[in-house]
Amino acid sequence: MDASGPAFTSLPPGPRWPRVVQLAAWLSRPLELMEHLRARYGMPATLRFPRWPAMVSFDDPEAIKDIFRGSSDDLHAGEANEPLRPIVGSNSLLLLDGERHLRERKLLLPPFHGARMTRYAEVMRDVTLADLARWPLDTPFAVQPRTQAITLDIILRTVFGVEQGSKQETLRAALEALIGDFSRPSLMVEWLHRDLGPRSPWGRYVRTRARTDALIYGEIDARRARPRPGEDIFSMLLEARHEDGAPMGREELRDELITMLVAGHETTATALSWAFHHLIEHPSVERRVHEELDRVMGDGPIDPERSGELVYLDALIKETLRVIPVISAVGRVLHAPTTVGGIELPAGVVAVPSIYLTHRNPKIYPRPERFEPERFLETKPSPYEWLPFGGGVRRCIGMAFALYEMRIVLATVLWRHRVRRAPGASHRPVRRSVTMAPAGGTPIILTRR
Repeated sequence: MDASGPAFTSLPPGPRWPRVVQLAAWLSRPLELMEHLRARYGMPATLRFPRWPAMVSFDDPEAIKDIFRGSSDDLHAGEANEPLRPIVGSNSLLLLDGERHLRERKLLLPPFHGARMTRYAEVMRDVTLADLARWPLDTPFAVQPRTQAITLDIILRTVFGVEQGSKQETLRAALEALIGDFSRPSLMVEWLHRDLGPRSPWGRYVRTRARTDALIYGEIDARRARPRPGEDIFSMLLEARHEDGAPMGREELRDELITMLVAGHETTATALSWAFHHLIEHPSVERRVHEELDRVMGDGPIDPERSGELVYLDALIKETLRVIPVISAVGRVLHAPTTVGGIELPAGVVAVPSIYLTHRNPKIYPRPERFEPERFLETKPSPYEWLPFGGGVRRCIGMAFALYEMRIVLATVLWRHRVRRAPGASHRPVRRSVTMAPAGGTPIILTRR
């Protein structure tokens, strides 16, 4: 796609660099690029990439409200998520628009209802305790690989319904390889997809995807041949029915299962890593978390029924997602002229709520560069001011699950431990596919309290 012509000459200003240079900057240093846009051109600002529509970024809540509350017939989020098609598939909720998106979302919502969260809490806690037993004490190690192991095991048990054993190990290895191979930012650029053999980035990825798909389709066929009741999300999707009474197809199931993996594994693991980073950098915040945990948890592991009392820990999580959101932006491809923030945008452009810049807008958050969980104790920002999970009818259906998981994992780790900075550690944000992760995997030192 490419937006050009007279209507597009009147878009908000932006860099005049060659389009390929703008794309390279977005892929390699997206946060720095967004900060440059605001400092140099103000907001809104326009970016242009090769073979893609012009993208107009916003950081104002009123403009973001216009985007999130706009007609889903005219503003297509699925089309803006096109770079994810190679991993999530054509049937993914992330790629759908219009009525089909609303029907599929309605079908997928029940497993993520808040009342079900306590059913998953014991799994989250037990998985964390089992992995925590392997964390070294009083010696530096990278925490992100550990948070990735935890969130993947939680997904294997709560989403896929796979318990410990050879099947779990096989599926875990395949899913880890799939996510790892797709983490290269260049794989999100369609015209760079060139299969030059199993050692080329795209060639390696398509072969990994084929092996993983074979495992997932095999599991779908086995579960359908021998139905079994279960609380896992896979079982619920197998029983789900469309409005016409038809079950989900094999490809549809595969795509939604992989979507839940992509949306709920790497993203949550990365957010947890950033939380540990902020705890290391702010000892007073960690002390306050420990005081709250001692009061709520006492001498035992976290009780899911009382986890809602961890209000300061929740504020820590929300501030973590504000300072460096795991996903830095979302988009809507306009299919009709649309007024956004008082600016008339022509059809064919992408309206982009910049999550990162909105979260660092000083008109919304005083001292935005500072890490202050207390700001979420004092006020509750609107969904157009705090939007790490997107917004409107496209807000991530796993938002409650992810926030609950972060609360349980952090509470379980910090209940008996402190974290300290590892010597020479760097925490510069680096892109991993669509996520922004800390460089070096967040090296920490874990000590007993």
